[in-house]
Amino acid sequence: MKELVVISGKGGTGKTSIVASLATLLKNKVLADCDVDAADLHLVLKPDIQEKREFWSGKTASLDQEKCIRCGKCREHCRYDAISADFTIDKIACEGCGLCSYICPQGAISLKVNLAGHLFRSQTAHGPMIHAKLGIAEENSGKLVALVKDTARQVAEDKNFPLILIDGPPGIGCPVIAALSGADTVLIVTEPTISGIHDLERVLKLTTHFKTNTLVCINKYDINKDMTNKIALICNKLKIPVIGYLPFDATFTKAQLKGMSLLEYCPEGETAQELKKVANKIKESMDLLSTSPA
Repeated sequence: MKELVVISGKGGTGKTSIVASLATLLKNKVLADCDVDAADLHLVLKPDIQEKREFWSGKTASLDQEKCIRCGKCREHCRYDAISADFTIDKIACEGCGLCSYICPQGAISLKVNLAGHLFRSQTAHGPMIHAKLGIAEENSGKLVALVKDTARQVAEDKNFPLILIDGPPGIGCPVIAALSGADTVLIVTEPTISGIHDLERVLKLTTHFKTNTLVCINKYDINKDMTNKIALICNKLKIPVIGYLPFDATFTKAQLKGMSLLEYCPEGETAQELKKVANKIKESMDLLSTSPA
């Protein structure tokens, strides 16, 4: 079983749209949306939810008003200003550090585990999909990402599928690190802009640190060919293959409005043909030619 994680150094590069297209091209796989803070792959793939599980993580302080004597020690020491003048706790501001519970002389404050989100096991037209939704202002998205991946691995093992296709989070933080953990190959989607190059360089340092087989795809390459050439030079210096040059194409947006991938909406277009080449190069790199025909 192999894992392909599609990530980007920044949001808005077209990562999820490309994952949705790859979902139609790479066969015998389990899909996993690990962008749990802002999951949107389901908007294109329209999964039929078959199982919903609660995700409990992190703690929030809870104050028993009957035990509280209003001594003010908790308010005095809370560095997050999560306890108001009337001794109620702001669940958004509370970081669950537990100091208030520790210093309360009456034992009026306790920590309770949060219902932080939900995990979904679904079926799509392109195979099984594991995805999740983190609750508003909840944390520990890295843990939820790990749970999504573990569940996807179980499904792939049960079905004897050789590939897990993962829509990863943007950036370089904890959720990205969790998504990259155990991955065989990472496809970085970037764009030819100053911020795109800056964030590409950051995420390349991350994949290099983890020694993960790395591929790059430049989306909207034709909006600034000088920047595109700069990206190619950076990747060439690091010996990282650029496997795709996708043109700016408003068809991506039209397909999204229809709730479809670009390959479903316009399978014979120029961008669709380029995406087919990207899929074939991924299969070559991951040695999936015999198991995942396009």
